Amino acid sequence: MTTELVTPGDVIGQATEFKAGKGAYVNDTTIYASLTGTRRIVSPLPESLDQRAVVEVTGHKAHGPIPEPGSVVIARVTKVMARMAAVDILCVGPKAVRENFAGVIRQQDVRATEIDKVDLHQSFHAGDIVRAMVLSLGDARAYYLSTAKNELGVVSAESAAGETMVPISWTEMQCPLSGQTEQRKVAKVG
Repeated sequence: MTTELVTPGDVIGQATEFKAGKGAYVNDTTIYASLTGTRRIVSPLPESLDQRAVVEVTGHKAHGPIPEPGSVVIARVTKVMARMAAVDILCVGPKAVRENFAGVIRQQDVRATEIDKVDLHQSFHAGDIVRAMVLSLGDARAYYLSTAKNELGVVSAESAAGETMVPISWTEMQCPLSGQTEQRKVAKVG
């Protein structure tokens, strides 16, 4: 197995001699790198019918999960404004992200009913952990997220006393220490 550093568009082999593996593509009979990384040649399995070696490119850094439309994410609310809440995406599905991804939950995406009556300050507070679904890639700055399903919304929140609050309805959470209730768009868990 030999290795060398390549960038997209670099010729990494000929299709007559190699099969294109991960991070590589064939154009006519030439194999090119499709990403920056290390070129590797992997010997074929002895029982393989095609005895050409595989040429592949392994990325220079492993990428973590990336939010895609339809994926469920866990995010931390960073700022609540009148028409949207800004969040930092922490996980995509069960996997933690390795890069910073910003998201916004717009007023019309908080819940499915009575959209015009949504008050974001009664739905989220800075520091809340929310489960949301990625609607689209949004604008250049942030993904558009939605909490408009029963299982989406705030999953963890801290009270003024610093305690983790307990959900008591789909619109309220309560501090177990002080008994004080606060408005939230609560996710149905379980």
